[in-house]
Amino acid sequence: MSTTFLSKKGFKELHKEISRLEMEEKSLIAELKEIGRAKSRDDKLHRNDVITQLENIQSKIFTKKDILRHAKPLPRKRDRLRIAIGSVVDLMDQQGKIFRYTLVNSLEANPLDGRISVDSPLGKSLLNHKKSETVSWKNGLATRQLQVVNIR
Repeated sequence: MSTTFLSKKGFKELHKEISRLEMEEKSLIAELKEIGRAKSRDDKLHRNDVITQLENIQSKIFTKKDILRHAKPLPRKRDRLRIAIGSVVDLMDQQGKIFRYTLVNSLEANPLDGRISVDSPLGKSLLNHKKSETVSWKNGLATRQLQVVNIR
């Protein structure tokens, strides 16, 4: 698996998600013990459903822990002249509205929180651009343009 770069917030959210999944796993294991040996047809169906849920949760836990094992913090010292993963970018549209985005790995992307994936159309178009440059990308059928105002 390749290296995944995460912000502090990304690490925190990943740990929180793993903890939540592990609690759900414990709950399902306890439910399985309570069911015991299924006798009736309904009990067998319920037991199989719980086993399926448990396998799904365990698969998610394994995947998240594998991501965490290969994760590294975003580089602290990066070239602030060019946009890269971890950059905080201020962008301005044609009407003068300012947008602030942080470029992150797709795992922790949340556009409502101002974190966009470097794999998204906007994220891809922002990479390696400099301050004062205009960035264009396709948004469905339309082409959008924003000017890079600041890079942090």
